[in-house]
Amino acid sequence: MRAFWGYFALISLGLILAIFIAFQSLFSKEDVRKDYEQVGMKDQIIIKFSHVVAENTPKGLAAVHFAKLVDEYTNHRVKVEVFPNQSLYGDQEEIKALLENKVQMIAPSTSTLTDLSPKWLLLDLPYIFPNRAALEEALYGEVGEELLHDLERNHIKGMALWTNHFKQITSNTPIHTTADFEGKTFRIMPSKVLKEQFEHFGASTLMLRFNETFANLEQNKTDSQENTISNIYSKKLYKLQNYLTISNHGFLGYGVLMNQLFWDELPPDIQVQIQRAMQETTEWLWTKSDEMNRQLLLEIERSSSISMYKLSPAEKKQWMNEMTVIYPKFEPIIGTELMDKMKVIREKHMKE
Repeated sequence: MRAFWGYFALISLGLILAIFIAFQSLFSKEDVRKDYEQVGMKDQIIIKFSHVVAENTPKGLAAVHFAKLVDEYTNHRVKVEVFPNQSLYGDQEEIKALLENKVQMIAPSTSTLTDLSPKWLLLDLPYIFPNRAALEEALYGEVGEELLHDLERNHIKGMALWTNHFKQITSNTPIHTTADFEGKTFRIMPSKVLKEQFEHFGASTLMLRFNETFANLEQNKTDSQENTISNIYSKKLYKLQNYLTISNHGFLGYGVLMNQLFWDELPPDIQVQIQRAMQETTEWLWTKSDEMNRQLLLEIERSSSISMYKLSPAEKKQWMNEMTVIYPKFEPIIGTELMDKMKVIREKHMKE
């Protein structure tokens, strides 16, 4: 009798274990299946995001911030792979790479986009934005929308406009007035406006890639350049130049672009979440870029021997009066309608 109950207990235990293992296997398969649907490599959408600046710059940080938000908002269905510091393409190749879908996103400087659309020359005009309030109203209003929309004829989806603050000037000799431009050789981004901006006052210009700037200054092929403080700091340009002029004369920003065909093929719900992530990143960058440029200016002042000169309000007004004389030359190229919209914004904020 004891033997019978022993066998019975053993058989019962075996059945319980078998049932447990079978159901555990089913549960495990279901968990794997659900996880695969969410983050399985075959289903995950990969977006390659290429840019040309360092990771510790406003644009570099914004790209990483955007990638994290996209991952979160799409529940890992979309992965944005960020390739900084021209690790994939330089600033002269990235637009072609985007059009060929070798990368799906880029964020070139707005000056680079002037070859695709002459309307973008507007953003290069000196002192077109007298202050940050004017910049904000233009970028995130009708002016910015028109610029982004104009890229569609090139099969490019304009996602947003990112800011990296205003540009300053570094040089080997002091620059306190526009007359001091004469005889200098400025490194500039590719833009007819930037070329005219300096050559009108007797300087020569050399269009160079951003990552070629340091070497050319070091080799004395150029002796001056314009850039934001964050870029001057990240590329250590302040270590090569003797003088820094805080002029806030021009804007440096980026058009965040996506291959149009790639965008059109994304599921609608994914598009919504990517746009959500882009809007939040753009707002985040507005504050972040301002903070970074102010902090890094203090760091340059603390850690270097460069001589800094800040234009007084009267000097800035004089620079404005002299540099804006080039506007009429570019108004027919940019378009009178767009220029008129920008003039209304500019005049409004000039009174502030």
